[in-house]
Amino acid sequence: MPSVYRFAPSPNGYLHLGHALSACLNFDASRRVDGRFLLRIEDIDAARCRPVFESAIYEDLAWLGLVWEEPVRRQSDHFADYQHALAQLAHLGLVYPAFESRAEIAAQVAERERREPWPRDPDGAPLYPGASDAISDERRDAMLESGVPFALRLNMAKACALVGDLAWQEDGVGPNGESGRLVAHPEGWGDIILARKETPTSYHLSVVVDDALQGVTDILRGQDLFWSTSVHRLLQKLLGLPEPRYCHHRLILDRAGRKLAKSTAATGLRELRAAGMSPGDIRRLVDLA
Repeated sequence: MPSVYRFAPSPNGYLHLGHALSACLNFDASRRVDGRFLLRIEDIDAARCRPVFESAIYEDLAWLGLVWEEPVRRQSDHFADYQHALAQLAHLGLVYPAFESRAEIAAQVAERERREPWPRDPDGAPLYPGASDAISDERRDAMLESGVPFALRLNMAKACALVGDLAWQEDGVGPNGESGRLVAHPEGWGDIILARKETPTSYHLSVVVDDALQGVTDILRGQDLFWSTSVHRLLQKLLGLPEPRYCHHRLILDRAGRKLAKSTAATGLRELRAAGMSPGDIRRLVDLA
């Protein structure tokens, strides 16, 4: 079976040099092994994703000389796939609705931190402190029927107890030099969100479902997603999905030492192209020439 690589951007802004690095690494890797290269549009966030950004993704990647298989998978066209996976997890007794708002969660965390430090996930966000998993079935049903906003969360303790030890093959290098066969620690993320009332999936859930359905064998992505691999391995195990190979690559940082991001208005590929740069110039900028 050929190796299958993918590049999966979200159309919530224009691509920048960090995206160019990841896209070119995946494309080049697929060509070296006579494999397949897929493009996937991760557009589950209807509030931020825009058609103009999706069109720009195709334009920028084609300008870089990348060629991908058609049709392109757009996540917003496949919510039924994620709902099926969510139903599998619910059948295992691992999913519960949580009704606290973001402000209420922040207040709960602040209250606890008056007594002692509250644990945080690998990205630095406080773990979910609520008690929605402990409310009665009657109250839960009444709240759901009343239309109260909610998030569907994974009972992490139950999930970890169900699967036992987890690991993954890291062919790249993690933020602290991690490589080889690594032990996964999904418990560090707490009760992650799997879906919301207004959005029937989450990044973690949709990405593992998509990778399995598309037959992705090699996941080559930035080190900022290194710690998420523990969650993805957990969901893969729970859902009976195959284990891909992982390789996390270096990030391109700005002058302040931060990774490039759309939210910080990192210079887009379209601006660099308009300034007269060529695809070869971009490759030299990201040290791929």
